[in-house]
Amino acid sequence: MNKLDESEIIKIFQRKLGCKNFVSEDVESFKLAKPNIIAKTDTLVESTDIPPKMKLDEAARKSVVACVSDFAAKGVKPEYGIISVNFPSSVTRAKIEEAASGFRKACNEFGISILGGDTNAGREIVFTVCLFGSAQRIVPRRGAKNKDLIFATGPFGYTAAGLAILLHKKKGKKEFVKKAIQSVVHAKPRVRFGLKNRNYFSSAMDSSDGLSTTLNEMSKQSKKKFVITNSPHKKDVEEFAKSNLEKLVFHGGEEYEFVFTIPPKHKATILRNAKLLKTPIIEIGHVTTGKGVVIQRDNKETLLKDKGWKHFG
Repeated sequence: MNKLDESEIIKIFQRKLGCKNFVSEDVESFKLAKPNIIAKTDTLVESTDIPPKMKLDEAARKSVVACVSDFAAKGVKPEYGIISVNFPSSVTRAKIEEAASGFRKACNEFGISILGGDTNAGREIVFTVCLFGSAQRIVPRRGAKNKDLIFATGPFGYTAAGLAILLHKKKGKKEFVKKAIQSVVHAKPRVRFGLKNRNYFSSAMDSSDGLSTTLNEMSKQSKKKFVITNSPHKKDVEEFAKSNLEKLVFHGGEEYEFVFTIPPKHKATILRNAKLLKTPIIEIGHVTTGKGVVIQRDNKETLLKDKGWKHFG
């Protein structure tokens, strides 16, 4: 097979992503109708972010999903994107075609137009995606108020279980294993739900680094105490976890769900919209005066520490 050079790799991505009239420039330009430009960037690295059995097109989609999930939590629609790709010099044309197809599918799925990007050679596959949108405002992390209700899209625990199965060969029932692995390779960010309900949220945050991380960060920024009275998991996760349930549900990460708080008066509307959009949401607690995050069981409170994913941790 002839070795691919940078220009040939770029042409494959241009063709897959529909950039028919692309003219190479130092920067890319675009117009948005609204005044505030919202941007998000995220990087996917082969050795840390692509588990066994995840195909390259699924990994490419995941790199887009990582950004889309943050847009969902902020109540903003992603509209444009820039993609940077890094491939080993030994990469085959088939692998590049597969990656480009994954990006195309993700962009079609979420209605994103790719403006351009960058191509590099290195030791392993690395995808960096930057997405842009527009909005008058974003839903902040810090807006929770006393008596607000805490909800999460969900459920949680499947991805941590899926990674345990893929990385550490943990065993489980056939149907559960299939569901858990699917949650890893095909996450579903809740964009439509975030867009429809953004005006009802007092605060919100993506939960991909772990539910405990999200709750603690929102509590800290809001300067309020978050009381968790309901764990957002299903029975099959509990059966798989045995004694490891809290780790799977609260500290696992990779869910690409989000946590949000609302005033109680909006609860009926939120539940109605969730049903309309077929988005699973779970009421997990409430906000009160104080600080930190606690799990309340049998009138006893246990501190929920931030044990989610940390780079260089």
